[in-house]
Amino acid sequence: MEMLESATIGFLVVFLGTLFIFGEIMVRAKGLFGILGIAIMSMYFSYHLTADAGLWVVLLYVIGLLLIIFDGKVTTDGTIALVGALLMILGLSLPTPSVVYGALVAMALMIAVPTSFLFTKVFPSRNLWSKMTLKDKLTGDEGYNSMNESYKELVGKPGVTKTPFRPTGTVEVEGKLYSATSDNQWIQADEKIKVISVDGTRIVVVPEK
Repeated sequence: MEMLESATIGFLVVFLGTLFIFGEIMVRAKGLFGILGIAIMSMYFSYHLTADAGLWVVLLYVIGLLLIIFDGKVTTDGTIALVGALLMILGLSLPTPSVVYGALVAMALMIAVPTSFLFTKVFPSRNLWSKMTLKDKLTGDEGYNSMNESYKELVGKPGVTKTPFRPTGTVEVEGKLYSATSDNQWIQADEKIKVISVDGTRIVVVPEK
């Protein structure tokens, strides 16, 4: 335990403990990573706890971790997770004997968290933060249509206005109806037009000359 007097050893211990704890959160490891992470962090805190830095620093760490998990499962916007990360850093840094030691263990946490994502390359991943990271792709196999790609094919094609444009309206191109804009030009219904550009789902048309 005396080896934890070294800031370098403290860095390694916090790095490994955080790596396994967040690894358990990221992947389905049957609790093995969680047990390893808790054991390592218990060793860290048991050495550094003093009369001045009591169990309340451990509480800061645990609350911070719970906030991160809550953000991943419920809010998924990263705000609460950021507060949780700050609480974890405080819980790790406050009981350390020096500023350098505190900075190193804080750095260990910040490096270990993103590193834990590497476990998802090997083990089955959980759905935590799937919305925030946009992990799920909107593909045709999942029932989504690549609408923007089909819209791009309209550029240069002729059509007919089905409603007046002031400056938005409906056009018919190759037998299909689309919402479009005439880019500040007024066009009457049943006028021939041509699609000149597509930006996402925004279709721009002009009168055909």
